[in-house]
Amino acid sequence: MTAESRESLGTLSLGQKGRVLGFVLPPEQRQRLLEMGLTVGAQFEVVRFAPLGDPIEIKVRGYYLSLRKNEASGVLVEKL
Repeated sequence: MTAESRESLGTLSLGQKGRVLGFVLPPEQRQRLLEMGLTVGAQFEVVRFAPLGDPIEIKVRGYYLSLRKNEASGVLVEKL
């Protein structure tokens, strides 16, 4: 994998799929996302954006998870 394939979850478009590579978030936010199943290696799909673009809803591990833009921008992913 090259550095160019890394981007933040917040940059993906509707319907795109990806895999979590890591986090650039404060420990409390990172821990909260890990507890909700958004772990390194987890695959997800961008399902919906709220009318004003925040929050972003993804499907991960069979359930739907909503993330604020600032959280999503701290999740490093690769497109699948």
